Amino acid sequence: MKLEQATLLPLFLLLGTMVSLGQTQPAPVSAEAVQVTGLTGVKNNTKGSLKVENGSLTFAFSKSSCDLSAASIRDVVTGKDSQRAIRGTVGTLTMLAPYGAGRAISLLRIKIDTITIQYRDSNGGLHGAIFTLPVGHAEPIKEALLSQGARTSLPSQQALTPEPDQAKEQLP
Repeated sequence: MKLEQATLLPLFLLLGTMVSLGQTQPAPVSAEAVQVTGLTGVKNNTKGSLKVENGSLTFAFSKSSCDLSAASIRDVVTGKDSQRAIRGTVGTLTMLAPYGAGRAISLLRIKIDTITIQYRDSNGGLHGAIFTLPVGHAEPIKEALLSQGARTSLPSQQALTPEPDQAKEQLP
């Protein structure tokens, strides 16, 4: 009797672990972002938090939040870009510095990631939104959206990168 219990116990533990792993929701992915343009009811260049959870993309900012169903997203595209390190009035005034120093200062740039989405609203209208994020945060959000029902016209960076064995096979 004890021998049967001893052999069945690890089996039940293994099955219990597999069942609990199959029922878990994907972990929410979030990042600080700036909504450049596109979301209805949100002003351009609004800072907030972009979060993918439970089949929706949520942009939460100081006054409110905007939710989009991942299934309504028709296209998700990520990219890399840069922006001026010194922006606003001070950045504009630096162009007036003598001996061309202002132009040199305006060349100081920081790298950012961009994520562009194209989605349909509840009335079927087609809209788009552009977000900027810190470097390395756009691709995880894209992957989370794709796993929850969004579509893309461009494959993710992970799909484009061949595995080391495949790269060796392709060499002549």
